[in-house]
Amino acid sequence: METTRLSSRGQVSIPKALRGRLHLQPGQEFTIESTTDGALLLRPAKPTPGSVTLDEVAGCLRYVGPAKTLEEMDAAIARGAREREHARR
Repeated sequence: METTRLSSRGQVSIPKALRGRLHLQPGQEFTIESTTDGALLLRPAKPTPGSVTLDEVAGCLRYVGPAKTLEEMDAAIARGAREREHARR
């Protein structure tokens, strides 16, 4: 069990061992609630929809094959936009 102290400014430090084990990063936001028995629950705040960055999800989808050129990617995007517009009609 780890212990910590409340500072005079109302701040609590999360011990380094816990930060490492939970992969917590500087600037991470948390929600905090008190329970009926007086305990405090601290949870990492869930990101709001649309706030996820490419770096956070990079690598979750695997592509097998040769790398696409920018021209190929632009053409695929244009093709998808045309298909989507056609489907709306």
